[in-house]
Amino acid sequence: MNIANPLTARGNDLTHIIETDRAHIWHHLLQHKALETTDPRIIVEGKGIRVWDAAGREFIDAVSGGVWTVNVGYGRESIANAVRDQLIQMNYFAQSAGSIPGSLFAEALLDKMPGLSRIYYANSGSEANEKVFKMVRQISARHHGGKKWKILYRERDYHGTTLANLAACGQPERAALYGPLPAGFVEVPHCLEYRKQWDVEDYGRRAADAIEEVILREGPDEVGLLCLEPITAGGGVITPPEGYWERVQEICKKYNILLHIDEVVCGLGRTGEWFGYQNFDIKPDFVTMAKGVASGYAAISCMVTTEAVFDQFKDDPSDPLSYFRDISTFGGCAAGPAAALENMRIIIDEDLLGNTKRMGARLTANLKALMEKHEVIGDVRGIGLFQGAELVADRKTKEPVDEKLAQKVVAECSAQGVIIGVTNRSLPGMNNTLCLSPALIATADDIDAITNAIDVALTRVFG
Repeated sequence: MNIANPLTARGNDLTHIIETDRAHIWHHLLQHKALETTDPRIIVEGKGIRVWDAAGREFIDAVSGGVWTVNVGYGRESIANAVRDQLIQMNYFAQSAGSIPGSLFAEALLDKMPGLSRIYYANSGSEANEKVFKMVRQISARHHGGKKWKILYRERDYHGTTLANLAACGQPERAALYGPLPAGFVEVPHCLEYRKQWDVEDYGRRAADAIEEVILREGPDEVGLLCLEPITAGGGVITPPEGYWERVQEICKKYNILLHIDEVVCGLGRTGEWFGYQNFDIKPDFVTMAKGVASGYAAISCMVTTEAVFDQFKDDPSDPLSYFRDISTFGGCAAGPAAALENMRIIIDEDLLGNTKRMGARLTANLKALMEKHEVIGDVRGIGLFQGAELVADRKTKEPVDEKLAQKVVAECSAQGVIIGVTNRSLPGMNNTLCLSPALIATADDIDAITNAIDVALTRVFG
């Protein structure tokens, strides 16, 4: 067997690559029966906001790597060089010791997160969220006599793939086949005003009051954590309504409940702020992040918390179980923080937060223009370059379109050379929201090309 350098893939026999993929690769989120008769998608190159597949077809990537990750775009040599240089100097040592890039990135990151002071490095968003859950359980055992152990999560939110994260998953189709799941995870209602559960004027506060109702039902002394996305991502790009976050924080303070904000999608500029929670003046106890931290150039995630939380894990050095008895093997890989440092420099030097706000406003305007043209668009929502358009069969009843039709819109966009996303086999009967999250470098022409493709696709699918 010849072992070829994958960096020379363009010179390889791509027929062999495709057949080898079909024979051996187990892809994520994919029913493989279809690959018995069609070729798997092989992406061989990326530059800026565009990628090319094995057939040489060019695509505008409007979902930043398929899962909201490549925030600063493809082909960034400076990040690759930063990773290369770091790996030669020191590639890895367990996170029980420190590293130069780990220390420097912590300093740079925390400068953007007032009120937070400690970082725990890991390698995926799922893992970062699981660290929070474990910390809450340890705080419960050591400081609350086993109480304050329950973890609240929100309907339609998503926090990862482990069993604990699936226990905290507000998307039933993701967790359906993996029970029994860990106990102590309790759902609170969603806050999507377009599909409001209460006919009230102040919907944001009413949706937050529903959280208090769950707390009272479960017992305030039993609830230790509320885990929420700042803007729901895969559950339909849900921007919380006015008054929601203020009331949520009042409730957490009232019942001494820690607030965990899952920034795995929104973090590092996606909304035009460094973090999604900063759009709402939230003061969290935990923040987790992953995807955009290094824009996919290296694996890294962070669990960030306060000094008050940190101090609870060093209060009694004589007790061998007083510290956080946990490890993330690849949290010690120095490539992640090295890539993250350069990723952050690019965001700052190229004013990508400002560009995200400007291009986000253009994206919103374009989507609302499409809504005027196409009755099938029932709602447009989101912030910055993180937006969604919900498709409905009837605007009056808000009946969602069939999931297969929403998928067909995605396929029609792909046929035009534009990759968009859609809520995917997560919410029974409600997988009907187109999802857009182009890289933060997107230009006005890119935004127009994306929405023009959606315009054509909607016409082809719905007339």
